[in-house]
Amino acid sequence: MKNRIEEIRKERGLKQEELAEVLEVSRQTISSLENGRYNPSIILAFKVAAYFDMQIEEIFIYEQEDSQ
Repeated sequence: MKNRIEEIRKERGLKQEELAEVLEVSRQTISSLENGRYNPSIILAFKVAAYFDMQIEEIFIYEQEDSQ
């Protein structure tokens, strides 16, 4: 799953540490999310969306895998 967290965070002038503090996660979690190494829990995805005042689908992009 891709996401736009880094893009949105930078647009709003936030550091990873600041976003992590608000969302009650580590800076490493934010880094892993931004680099696509970690998919958030549904609760964390909702927290991110609520903080940015956006819909989850505007931040997280689900790419369906081919089942062939």
